[in-house]
Amino acid sequence: MNGQNSVNEDECCTPSSHGRKSHHSDSVKKNLTTRLNRIEGQIRGIKGLIEKDTYCDDVITQIAATQSAMNSVAKILLEGHLRNCVVERLNDGDTAVIDEVLVTIQKLMKK
Repeated sequence: MNGQNSVNEDECCTPSSHGRKSHHSDSVKKNLTTRLNRIEGQIRGIKGLIEKDTYCDDVITQIAATQSAMNSVAKILLEGHLRNCVVERLNDGDTAVIDEVLVTIQKLMKK
């Protein structure tokens, strides 16, 4: 990914008192927050369509668009995680991160 979707190289997941913590740049946070706000609006819109007894196919189309938007958010986060957190942990000799990534990808691919 590139442009507004890409993640800065200086971002990484670092240990905190509550486990690992991700450090995203302000621009990435703003991008993700904007996308999530839009998704939140889509969800409210879908609820409204159902309340108005909108034709099922139209509702399903909106659900598919919302799922696609969520997948885009996940892709941005996964890219940053792979490029930064995973690389850093591998460089530190922590190969357990590979199993973690595989589990995460399995979760993303479930339907």
